[in-house]
Amino acid sequence: MSDRLSKMQASRQEKLQSWIDQGIDPYPADVQRSHTCDEAKQQDDLEVTVVGRIMSLRGHGKLQFGDIVDQTGKIQIAFRIDQLSEADWNNVPLLDINDFIQVHGSTFTTKTGERTINVDSFRLLSKAMSPLPSMWYGLKDKEDRYRKRYIDLLLNPEAKAVLDKRWAVEKAIREYLWTENYQEVETPVLQNLYGGTNARPFTTHLNALDIDMYLRVAPELYLKRLIVGGYERIFEIARNFRNEGMDQTHQPEFTMMELYEAYADYQRIMDLTEGLFKSVAEKVNGNLKLKVEDNDVDLSGNWQRITIDEALKQYADIDVKSITDEEIKTLIAKNHYEVPGVYTRNKALFVLFDHLVPEHLIQPTWVIDYPKEVSPLSRAHRSKDGLVERFEGYIGGKEICDGWSEIVSSIEQRSRFENEQKNLKAGDDEAQPLDEEFLEALSYGCPPLGGIGIGIDRLVMFITNTWSIREVIAFPLMRPLGTQEQKSETDQKEE
Repeated sequence: MSDRLSKMQASRQEKLQSWIDQGIDPYPADVQRSHTCDEAKQQDDLEVTVVGRIMSLRGHGKLQFGDIVDQTGKIQIAFRIDQLSEADWNNVPLLDINDFIQVHGSTFTTKTGERTINVDSFRLLSKAMSPLPSMWYGLKDKEDRYRKRYIDLLLNPEAKAVLDKRWAVEKAIREYLWTENYQEVETPVLQNLYGGTNARPFTTHLNALDIDMYLRVAPELYLKRLIVGGYERIFEIARNFRNEGMDQTHQPEFTMMELYEAYADYQRIMDLTEGLFKSVAEKVNGNLKLKVEDNDVDLSGNWQRITIDEALKQYADIDVKSITDEEIKTLIAKNHYEVPGVYTRNKALFVLFDHLVPEHLIQPTWVIDYPKEVSPLSRAHRSKDGLVERFEGYIGGKEICDGWSEIVSSIEQRSRFENEQKNLKAGDDEAQPLDEEFLEALSYGCPPLGGIGIGIDRLVMFITNTWSIREVIAFPLMRPLGTQEQKSETDQKEE
């Protein structure tokens, strides 16, 4: 702690004691408020009681000004020696930037045109013991910004605007799905067995039962149990945990929306999701035009649907029907790509797609009909051997969501799980375990089913064109202070 900061905190401690010595509680529980800051700014000659945080204090002599803010905005306040009681005037110097106060008075407009409250009385509501960093410079170091997010939000309007849009996105998702007769539900975060996607889990221990458990990697298998239990349209906005790398677009703890609809297939889910994205963009941004990095994207109209085979042909000049296995392996080796688990032709083609095609998919695009080997929870395609009814949505060259016609046969699902075990033994540590309880649930009967998962963090990044995931999370994961190699992989990639 710097000497200057220590002196400022010591000064605040002395002022705190001065309030206490007067018999004034510097942290009272009771508060009165008649107007917000924004409401108080609407007209002159309005008697108001306003509360908020002091963000500036200026002036001297018999007239001093300040600014206070609440969630609705900022308003100027004026302390006049002839307007306040002697006790209140003597207490003005005991106020500091960052304190919370309650002021009473009438509004007027200054000669410079600023709506102001002429204060006739005030109360201290909460004495702040630390000053804010410089209002001009704020927090510039990214490490400090994320560790002291509360200060970042106070001093950086752009940072707060991004988070405001995040909450608006979640609200818009809920409103849209409610109009589609979806029920919002909850499923366990602590699970006996993880599943629902290919990912490495976090392991924990439950002392009460003396058993190891997992933090969920996805809510899928429990949401499907609810479908078996009689629900037909459900969704969950779920916190998920994957013990994997951190970079510009990934955090180990993140938020995902998953939904499932009975008697629907992947074509219906694409239609639903297209409407969802358009509704969210319209409500949050006011239009259907997005900027994704430097690309202009238009969400209106019908989004194109293209198979993986067609995408490889169109954007990578790879003809799936004519390319040989040897040519595929040569391409994989030449570009230093990696095929996880047991090698198959379809899995290798998917790896080529994943590396070569997405950057070309600028306007909204549904890529459909994926290899069975990379989609262990997707229904086998009704007319294409070796493929499944799966889709991914791409916008601005980036993947934004993943959906399927779901497997509802316990027999087929068991076969997929058993294949995952082969991948696990071959070194794929993200392969899914065989979940007997889930298979038993499916054995009681599950209707035809469509589903999708949408990363909320990723969706907010699209809506705000903010391509650091830590900017769209209120409190991103950080390495503890004082540990070795304090800067995370994310920090290094951002610099």
